[in-house]
Amino acid sequence: MKHVILITGAGKGIGRAIALEFARAIRHHPDFEPVLVLSSRTPADLEAISLECRAEGALTDTVTADISDMADVRRLANHIVEHYGRIDCLVNNAGVGRFGMLGDMTEEDFDYTMSTNLKGTFFLTQALFAMMQRQRSGHIFFITSVAATKAFEHSSIYCMSKFGQRGLVETLRLYARKSNVRITDVQPGAALTPMWGEVNDEIQSLMMMPEDVAAPVVQAYLQPARTVVEEIVLRPTGGDLQDE
Repeated sequence: MKHVILITGAGKGIGRAIALEFARAIRHHPDFEPVLVLSSRTPADLEAISLECRAEGALTDTVTADISDMADVRRLANHIVEHYGRIDCLVNNAGVGRFGMLGDMTEEDFDYTMSTNLKGTFFLTQALFAMMQRQRSGHIFFITSVAATKAFEHSSIYCMSKFGQRGLVETLRLYARKSNVRITDVQPGAALTPMWGEVNDEIQSLMMMPEDVAAPVVQAYLQPARTVVEEIVLRPTGGDLQDE
């Protein structure tokens, strides 16, 4: 059975790992036929992950889009409607962050973070959840963060955006439960992704890898439709990094 799966921010980090994990799931689930709609801002990144997923036997489709741009959000949602007419899974993974002391953060830092993490995520979810409501099926993942429930000193705007995403998750559940749609909030701690910039070997040794987050996401999706994994919290074994 074909499963239409849209992953935002699929070119790097956790999104990339989730795409590859969905493709590799074919090995162990012969009846699982993912159609991976991969979206990010960088065409070269999309082409690279698309080739890897196709090598595993998955069908892929790439859409270059920046979800901070409402025109791109509408174009991405319309692409799903026009090409597939259904959506089985949305992975809201695209996210950005600016970090620093509270007094140093600017209006540009605020707008940059909120336009992707809140505005873009909200309106893409709104459009595709409406399809799931009509289908009475589907699964939406939000890759939030442990910063959705815990404050970090250098992450004031980022935490604000992630606390906001969690508010959307909890509100959406109220609608989803009436529509047979599954909602999963994935809260990773420190995982080695490009958002961290340059990270020395000592810090890297304390962090998770993107594939550590990807595996439980795919496992949650492959649960029977009667069951939803509502929340996945993952942290490095040694706990949160102080500058997260």
